[in-house]
Amino acid sequence: MTRTCRHLRQLPELSAVLDRHGRPLNFCLITTYKSAHFSPFTGRPMTSSTQNTTDISQEIARVFALQQAHQWDVKASSAEQRKAKLAKLKAAVEAHADEIIAAVREDTRKPEGEIRVTEVLNIVSNIQRNIDNLDAWMAPTEVTPSLNPNDKAQIIHEARGVCLILGPWNFPLGLTFGPLAAAVAAGNCCMVKLTDLCPATARVAGKIVGEVFDENEVALFEGDVGVATALLDLPFNHIFFTGSTRVGKIVMAAAARHLASVTLELGGKSPVIIDEGADIDKIAADLAGAKQFNGGQACICPDYVFVRDDQQAQLVEGFKANVAKNLYAEDGTIRKESIAQIVNESNFARVKALFDDAVAQGATVAVGGVLEEADRTVHPTMLTNVTPQMKILQEEIFAPLLPVMTYDSLDQAIDYIEARDKPLALYVYSDNEANVQKVLNRTSSGGVTVNGVFSHYLENQLPFGGVNQSGMGSYHGYFGFKAFSHERAVYLHQHAPA
Repeated sequence: MTRTCRHLRQLPELSAVLDRHGRPLNFCLITTYKSAHFSPFTGRPMTSSTQNTTDISQEIARVFALQQAHQWDVKASSAEQRKAKLAKLKAAVEAHADEIIAAVREDTRKPEGEIRVTEVLNIVSNIQRNIDNLDAWMAPTEVTPSLNPNDKAQIIHEARGVCLILGPWNFPLGLTFGPLAAAVAAGNCCMVKLTDLCPATARVAGKIVGEVFDENEVALFEGDVGVATALLDLPFNHIFFTGSTRVGKIVMAAAARHLASVTLELGGKSPVIIDEGADIDKIAADLAGAKQFNGGQACICPDYVFVRDDQQAQLVEGFKANVAKNLYAEDGTIRKESIAQIVNESNFARVKALFDDAVAQGATVAVGGVLEEADRTVHPTMLTNVTPQMKILQEEIFAPLLPVMTYDSLDQAIDYIEARDKPLALYVYSDNEANVQKVLNRTSSGGVTVNGVFSHYLENQLPFGGVNQSGMGSYHGYFGFKAFSHERAVYLHQHAPA
């Protein structure tokens, strides 16, 4: 039975280790946790109401040792054995679908339809994709040797070993169980850490993992920075992290101590370039929908827009009309059940500070501009007359705020993007193939969607990942299996007959 570390929520400011946009990180361990009756590690009665960080580290080390010993059996498992585990995981997710939806709703106030798609259907389809393709993915790739064509050579995908998966809060189950399915398909043991910002979701996730896996193969831990730090102290073979660039650097530094490989799914400021002659009405609808989705709290969400000056007014009016149609009742009140709230108070304060700074420096609130602190609701907002000196153009927004800049030539927009960190996503709206190719040639990003949003993420036959500051490595479909595998070269000398 999987041991699940519970009730480790401590000082809120320390939760930032796994918070995409929290306060400055503090990587010291928590000294105590509180539990009235039972140890969150063993389930046995406790002799004291407090335990120190040694207990956290010892329990994590115990499970890690079990997985290190068991990894070789898991590595040697057949495709059929792995598919059976994946099928069991899929069935458990489907069986607990209503609990998942209720838990994510409790943690985030996301619309039910969004939760069902991202936290249930997406997970189920990802698992099934691994099941359907695993035989082909595990098959050795035969290579004809150049040294001696009579010999044999092949590339085999072998499990990396014991892996750590650190999940985010914006899609707490979808962006954790997706990588987990890939890791299981590749034959790894895994220790999984869900964010403490979504405790209800973490409890359901712990139940699912406990039903499907023994702890010597997959173990899920809840808790805050103390648990994350104890995990990062261990010599994992591979670490998969989804979160901010800032925390990604800390994860990579921890991995470097043990020369562990990493997959870092980070973020950045994803630009939108609207070329001359593009369909502004379609673009306005796309942007309104993208900023409404999860309250703008998605790593590939459009972060700022370049539009020609003579098209800006039409874009503003189109965005305003689509936001009103999507979110507002006839009396002008927002339907809050249709948009996720900002995840916590510190993130709301961060978003408000970005907005206030922009307005103070001369930005115009063209659409929206209402930020309700009481329940952390940010109305979709479009800002014009923004300048690079404003913080809103320097930090990832992660909220339904959208700054717009005008440009005179395509080169001007490209130069701006070239001079900054490489984003996770880039969006180009254009019917001019030469201009699209120019943008592709002169910029770099994790992925690109032309004349739409999010599509390069949704297509599972494409790798999804960042580059440099927006990430390292990729996953989805075969690329997820590959991320959790080592490509091992095997050369077989063939003896000449006697």
